[in-house]
Amino acid sequence: MVRGLYTGASGMNAQQVKLDAISNNLANVDTNGYKRDIAVHKAFAELLLRRFDDDGVALNPFGSADSAPVIGKIGTGVETNELFTEHEQGSLKQTDSDFDLAMDGKGFMAIETPNGERYTRNGAFVLGKEGWLETKDGLRVLGENGPIKVKENNFQVDKDGNVFINRSLQDDPFRLVGRTENTWDRLEKLDRIKIVDFVKDRFLAKQGNSLYKSTDVSGDAIVMKTQDRPKVLQGFVEASNVNPVIEMVNMIEVNRAYEANQKTIQAVDNLLGKLINDVAKI
Repeated sequence: MVRGLYTGASGMNAQQVKLDAISNNLANVDTNGYKRDIAVHKAFAELLLRRFDDDGVALNPFGSADSAPVIGKIGTGVETNELFTEHEQGSLKQTDSDFDLAMDGKGFMAIETPNGERYTRNGAFVLGKEGWLETKDGLRVLGENGPIKVKENNFQVDKDGNVFINRSLQDDPFRLVGRTENTWDRLEKLDRIKIVDFVKDRFLAKQGNSLYKSTDVSGDAIVMKTQDRPKVLQGFVEASNVNPVIEMVNMIEVNRAYEANQKTIQAVDNLLGKLINDVAKI
């Protein structure tokens, strides 16, 4: 009977972890490039029940063996097995800002941080005070040759992630929107956005501020080759892949499951109280 207390308590703990993940997903529904977290549970080792009137021993050519038949099993609760990130691509939103970049396909953009290289899908960048292309937290966006330095209204990123700049017109506002193809002849290739991938991206560790860190399980970052790179879209950002309707439904289910486990504990506690206070007197 006491096992019921542990079963209910483990269920409540597991649902609490799931609720925390759902709450975090809902809090970041409007965060560019955010990927939803999913909590996965597993059952504790099951207790096998065997007949008490069978000694469970049988002889065979190799010696004795356990022959007691299995007549049932009792679940002993659940525990959190894994909290992983679902890297399904979010929808693309047009912003018309030259500094916003989105990737249509698998991959991550590399970011320079004081703690080493980090990775993101959030392409809502800005122009830093020193002319570097940066995240909104002041971290520099990396090209394949290092951080990228540009001028406002004086650069363009093509679908392969190549960054072009017009050095001859750096002091003149120059926008390529609506220009003819020969405008490209006046531009110089500066660098190419560093886009990487991982062997097991689901095991990347979230670092906050839309950044990811590689782990021993995910493997080190692999710079993607031209034929495998996602399409880079300038003037777009990737939205969160969180569906608020689904998350709200999941939250209701978690609350109901939590209440069910809570009632289980209350029922077992009442039965134990009767056993101790009433049966023990008899």
